[in-house]
Amino acid sequence: MTATTPAIAPRLRVAVATVGALLLSVAPTFAQRSEVIVAPPFVATLSNTTPLAFGMDANQAATALGMPLNYVSGKPGDEVFLVIRTQGGTGFFDRRDRLYLQFRRGRLAGWKGDWGRNWMWR
Repeated sequence: MTATTPAIAPRLRVAVATVGALLLSVAPTFAQRSEVIVAPPFVATLSNTTPLAFGMDANQAATALGMPLNYVSGKPGDEVFLVIRTQGGTGFFDRRDRLYLQFRRGRLAGWKGDWGRNWMWR
């Protein structure tokens, strides 16, 4: 046994060194093949899915939302309307999100969602 052991040890060392050298030479190749991840521009990640645009009149806004506008306050041309949206959600619970629309000079000047109180924590 002592005669074969010294002969195996150098071969094992050479094999381990060869495998180690191969792994070191291949690792940079994998690193060079990885693709660079580029983040999309900020405006592409916005979550505004409401089909509204500034400058719409009341009829266009009602058509875009697919729901009637309910008058809240204001004089003609400078009104605030309310739309109660029910789409979205999981379907297990009724969803009633309020969307307020501000019109100035008959054109849509802004909108704000109001989710009210969370009924689950009452």
